Amino acid sequence: MRITSELICQAADQLKGFVGLNRKTGQYIVRFSEDAFGMDVADDGIIALSEFVWAPGPAPAMTLKRELIQLLMNQNIDERINITEPLRVYMNKREVPEIAAVRSLVRG
Repeated sequence: MRITSELICQAADQLKGFVGLNRKTGQYIVRFSEDAFGMDVADDGIIALSEFVWAPGPAPAMTLKRELIQLLMNQNIDERINITEPLRVYMNKREVPEIAAVRSLVRG
């Protein structure tokens, strides 16, 4: 199977769970419910993993950030958060620039 940029973007959009920055430790915490963070993460600081891995730029595109995917991979819960083969290939291809894509909401 040939891994394309489209497959990598789809894999990023299929990540499951949420992330929040722990105010006390300065570390990102991964949870599987928005309600599971408690008092350590502000409600407005909880982000879906599928959005967390994308950063603004260059406008109007967003960039799929390897450092943010790596942060998730370091949790060693790949199956639970749905890190799939296209994202692993993307992480191993460091000589290829990060993907920049224009994203839009598709209502279905």
